Amino acid sequence: MSGLALDVAGAQVTARPSGALWIAAHGTLIVADAHFEKGSSYAARGQLLPPYDTADTLTRLEAETEALSPRTIIFLGDAWHDAEAETRLDPAAGIRIAVLARGRTIIWIAGNHDPRGPKDIPGDHCETLALDGLRLVHEPSDGPAPGELAGHLHPCARITGAGRRRCFITDGQRMILPAFGAYAGGLNVRDPAIRGRLGPRKVAAVLGAGRVHAIPWRSLKGD
Repeated sequence: MSGLALDVAGAQVTARPSGALWIAAHGTLIVADAHFEKGSSYAARGQLLPPYDTADTLTRLEAETEALSPRTIIFLGDAWHDAEAETRLDPAAGIRIAVLARGRTIIWIAGNHDPRGPKDIPGDHCETLALDGLRLVHEPSDGPAPGELAGHLHPCARITGAGRRRCFITDGQRMILPAFGAYAGGLNVRDPAIRGRLGPRKVAAVLGAGRVHAIPWRSLKGD
């Protein structure tokens, strides 16, 4: 599975077909908006969904760690769907996360769904993180923010003949990552909440089957 190499404020990053971001120079794998236990949250409110979202999300994350052997895994906020998600986590899933943490650093960046981070799951918790000129944060800033890597908005692109696809969106100075969670929804990149945060040289890195495709802004459709 090949990724797409991109430059964000002078830093070399690779957008992966899984929706994860790889920074090879630091051996760092970044995923945004995993939303573990979203399915069980909906079930608690009477809206039944197949309860396999956490397992599916972890399977894709395990595949990335197997392929890349990262030294660090960073969850870019909203790793957990709500404050009680950890209490609903299947013990087997907890073991899988603990295995991912063996021999590497796990960092949980605070999100609006999980501002306090996990209690009994391995890893360090922080609000933001600086990494070689990049600033990692959950919610993207409103104004110019060179070097910012953020999630929160779950960007998706609509392309004629291909429907809606999750995507990275960047203007070369900052990047918004797609949601990694199996049940996470998406917001069209032409929505003002996304396009208003980026400069004129916008490009979408759209997730495909085993590849990431760079799609120019003019080719992206609104909803």
